[in-house]
Amino acid sequence: MQGTIIRALGGFCDVRDEDSNICRCRARGRLKKEGVTIIVGDHAEFTPLSAGEGVLENILPRRNHLKRPQVANVDQVVIVCSPHDPPLSFHLLDRLLVQSEAQGLEAFICMNKLDLALNNELNSLRDVYGKAGYTVFGTSALKRQGIEQLAAIFKDRVSVLAGPSGVGKSSLLNCMQEGLTLRTGEISDRLGRGRHTTRHVELLPVDGGGLVADTPGFSQLELDGVLPRQLGHYFPEFESYAAHCRFNGCMHRSEPGCAVKAASEAEELSSVRYSSYLVILNEVFAQERSY
Repeated sequence: MQGTIIRALGGFCDVRDEDSNICRCRARGRLKKEGVTIIVGDHAEFTPLSAGEGVLENILPRRNHLKRPQVANVDQVVIVCSPHDPPLSFHLLDRLLVQSEAQGLEAFICMNKLDLALNNELNSLRDVYGKAGYTVFGTSALKRQGIEQLAAIFKDRVSVLAGPSGVGKSSLLNCMQEGLTLRTGEISDRLGRGRHTTRHVELLPVDGGGLVADTPGFSQLELDGVLPRQLGHYFPEFESYAAHCRFNGCMHRSEPGCAVKAASEAEELSSVRYSSYLVILNEVFAQERSY
């Protein structure tokens, strides 16, 4: 039989088959000897032995593999942010978007805690990221607002719910899925961050047939595999301007005749996004030099 690994802990993994039955499996010793790693999202072959128990036989080839969070065969990423508590970090949001673009994953931006939003903050976010081609929508777990749109995005797909701690990822899932009791945390006054309430990655079945990874919160993100010359391609709104740069291979920093920099200065491109690009570019250069 075949299924998807939705949980892996303590030498066991839970495999969900096509009929939504879950079988707790221990891997064949051969897999360990061969150095096969098992991560959440893997498609696997398994043999049921008794009610609810079985043996994991093989891990099938992965379509993709996120390193942080450790999830395989992902269709899309829903990045959750909040206007306040914790405050919105454009830099972290852009890093998450770069990782999504680098993996070829469709990305959505969800501003949760709309009940805390002031002065059209959701529309301001749409102005910046809608022009980059991203779908931006708002939710409030407290007021159960926007939950239907989130559920429609999850339908029949494997999704990663990403973002820093405290933005309400677990609260959103508790709202949309009856019976879930995911731990939620309050914001640390000292750091302005949420306490990590999700301790491991797990794929959660949701109504409509989708699977969602509720991932541990984080404020750092590795950019493994992202090369400096590729970074501009991961900012989709740069593409039409980059075609008019004077030099092929322009890095959009201080090169003469850079159309991307000129567009930012003319406010045709978001200065927030351009600033994030420059910061991330320096990080990628530093990462490349450290290898």
